[in-house]
Amino acid sequence: MPSAPSTDASASAALSSLLPPAVCVLGLGLIGGSLVRALQDRLPVTGWSPSVSTRDAAAADGLAVAGTLEAALQAAVRADALVVLASPVTTFRTLLREVAHHAPQVRLTDVASVKAVVAQEVAQLVPQARYVGSHPMAGTAASGWAAGDATLFDGAAWVTCLTEDTEVADWSAVAALALTVGSRVVPTEAEAHDAAVARISHLPHLMALALAQAGAQGGELALSLAASSFADGTRVAGTRPELVRAMCEANQEALVEALDDALALLGVARASLASTGSLLKLTEGGHRARGQFDARGSGLEPMTLTGDHLVEQLLAVGSAGGYVSGLTGAGADLRVQAHYPDQL
Repeated sequence: MPSAPSTDASASAALSSLLPPAVCVLGLGLIGGSLVRALQDRLPVTGWSPSVSTRDAAAADGLAVAGTLEAALQAAVRADALVVLASPVTTFRTLLREVAHHAPQVRLTDVASVKAVVAQEVAQLVPQARYVGSHPMAGTAASGWAAGDATLFDGAAWVTCLTEDTEVADWSAVAALALTVGSRVVPTEAEAHDAAVARISHLPHLMALALAQAGAQGGELALSLAASSFADGTRVAGTRPELVRAMCEANQEALVEALDDALALLGVARASLASTGSLLKLTEGGHRARGQFDARGSGLEPMTLTGDHLVEQLLAVGSAGGYVSGLTGAGADLRVQAHYPDQL
């Protein structure tokens, strides 16, 4: 998959005109901490964390840090800032109640790895918020403020969720932010996002955890012999367990379906190995699937989206495996530079 193309001066200026006046990031772990680092030289950024030690560390590194959540939200209202929920999804209901009390009409997004449940909570608790769900597909097994990296989003897919009721101006502010930090924007619906990440993010976490345990059950000899295939396959098992549980349990329905499919594949492989000694079907099918992954993004052609049905066009781009690489204009004159499969 190609990285988001670098922008020239005019494209950068066009993006800057679409950015929100300021950004307020609630949660300063890996993703939130990386985001504020990536944005600090581009527009006013305020951060907040429930952890005093995290706030102190962020302030020591030069971030403008609010002392309380109330102060952060009040400042966001004054600046018409985009508020970014960047803490674990299990904390969102508490945060959203505070948003409803102090900033009920604020620009709002989040970076959680599940989208439908967050959209439901926003609709229930802060119905007047100008909300566009998002999810940068970037991360490491590390966590906390110290793990943050301003380059984390370079070339990453950044999901933005739309519905038929989404205001394009609100979407474009989130999309411009993602493009500004080097990501390519993938528009989709919340439910489609959750079904997809269940298979390519949440299931791999569970498989890594199972593989790590199966390896450890082999004893000290097995672990002493483990090399790159085991290390690569279990890398994300080093993620803090509470973070894995938070994202996976919040996507229960889609993840159960993905688990069923993976277990069915392994079940067929086990039965075949036990009866005929062959793993032909699994090895060839998996090899082909990996080839599809390696070829993702091939055959995409540049195109420009504009007009009255922009939301529908954006969703079509995302569902076909395309992405957005640039924005120009504003309002009814917004023009979206996208990459779309040439056969369509």
